[in-house]
Amino acid sequence: MTQQDIEQGKGLAIISYMTIIGTIIAFFLNNDKKNSFTSFHTRQALGLWLTFFVLGWVVSAFNSWFITLAFWIFFGVLFIFGFINAIAGKAQTVPLLGESYQKWFTNFVK
Repeated sequence: MTQQDIEQGKGLAIISYMTIIGTIIAFFLNNDKKNSFTSFHTRQALGLWLTFFVLGWVVSAFNSWFITLAFWIFFGVLFIFGFINAIAGKAQTVPLLGESYQKWFTNFVK
């Protein structure tokens, strides 16, 4: 990944962390250009959003605002971590599942 790739793909990489809609927009706009930096962050954001929705469904079964608050803080920190790395131009995976996201979504987000 070159510095030119990072500069060209930074905008879409940042958009991918905004909402699930931002991830979808970054995915489709990156299909034309195939920027490696944007692809990296789109895979990270897609993995975070899918994990967020699946675990959110599980957490919703608990009737505890402590668990819900911990869930929101946990994912808030992960999304901010990815967002800041996208702004800084770093291709660093999010903690815990970031490496797995890169492997799982390699064929889907190129």
